[in-house]
Amino acid sequence: MNKFVVGLAGLMLGSSANAQTYAIQAGRLIVDAAKPALGPSTVIVENGRIKAIENGATAPAGATVVDMRGDTVMPGLIDVHVHLTQDAGVPWYQWMTTKFSEPYSATVGLKNALVMARAGFTTVRDLGSSGVAGLATRDALRDGSFPGPRVLVSGPALSMIGGHGDLAVGRNPELAEAINERGQLGVCTGAQECAQTVRKLAALGVDVIKFHATGGVLDPGALGLEQHFSDDEMKAIVDTAHSLHLKAAAHAHGARGILAATRAGVDSIEHGTFIDAAGVAEMKRRGTYFSATLMAFSGLNQYIGKGIFSANSEMKARQALTLWGNGLNRAYRGGVRIVLGTDSGVAPHSQANQELALMVTKGGMTPRDALIAATRNGADLLGLSGETGTLDPGKSADLIAVQGDPLVDPAAVQHVDYVMVEGRPIPLKGY
Repeated sequence: MNKFVVGLAGLMLGSSANAQTYAIQAGRLIVDAAKPALGPSTVIVENGRIKAIENGATAPAGATVVDMRGDTVMPGLIDVHVHLTQDAGVPWYQWMTTKFSEPYSATVGLKNALVMARAGFTTVRDLGSSGVAGLATRDALRDGSFPGPRVLVSGPALSMIGGHGDLAVGRNPELAEAINERGQLGVCTGAQECAQTVRKLAALGVDVIKFHATGGVLDPGALGLEQHFSDDEMKAIVDTAHSLHLKAAAHAHGARGILAATRAGVDSIEHGTFIDAAGVAEMKRRGTYFSATLMAFSGLNQYIGKGIFSANSEMKARQALTLWGNGLNRAYRGGVRIVLGTDSGVAPHSQANQELALMVTKGGMTPRDALIAATRNGADLLGLSGETGTLDPGKSADLIAVQGDPLVDPAAVQHVDYVMVEGRPIPLKGY
């Protein structure tokens, strides 16, 4: 691991770290994954933003020098699909324990946010958390109270009654009745009620709306992986989200559900396991983004047969695993815009940076295109291209240093030596 010099103030949280000037010296510099890398260079960071890119190893007077001359410095990774408030490998039934209250889930979110940052992710989008747990995690990080990436959140994902996301599914009648009596914010039926639910989530302060266009693997239900919400319900969800200036993301495995969500105008398809030619063509025509979440399949592979999943989930998992990477390969070859999503929380958050290698080995992408998906494309989808995704002067100082060259070897991002989020260095150990 490279040695670097960081003043104690550089590890402090909050605005004091942003006020420092840093000179981050790189052996190789990727300003934009879509362009050729530069040789030895220095990134000057001032007040949390990139001030300049200079040739060679330089340092303004008084700057904190970060010596990464043996590494590649590049834009921080962007994961558009995570679940910060849940841990991988937890048996499906344990959500009913007091350990999984919203306050406790928020603390899990803070822990996993730091894990994600240490894995090289400077921006993540949390697509599904209980109640306000995800929002609390986001706000604590945004305020500088804890170290971690920039976070966008959806809050509870929308589900049809009995669908993926309905917590009453698979429970005994008394428990299901109690859950339904208490009410579930994300469960809706009919276009009008679904539009109303989107407005309620927007009022909570979410950054994006997520809905389950199809069934899912991890719920204990037996309704399969095809279309759940009706076409009209999906259109109401997406149109209402867009009217409130929010993006909409669709969890979608089955081909019919993917096509229906795309036609409804969704901004991104998450998973896309069984996408067909019609879905690819429609996504390309509309400019819809595709997030394959290949690490979710890795999580299924790690935990299947170990009592983590219900019997129905095991069945659906085996069905999905037969096509691990096929959906991404189809979408990529069809010219669909690709972003990186991991579904971390299904697989361990610490393994999230393995997604790039899977995008190459299973999805058929080039290392460069995988890196573009993991940086500038993610920023474009999230509406953050003016802030992050590249290291152009004026943008937020979201950067990492890795061993090797990720433009040639996607596994290089699994060896992270330095992380900075919005001008704040992230401690890679301790805390």
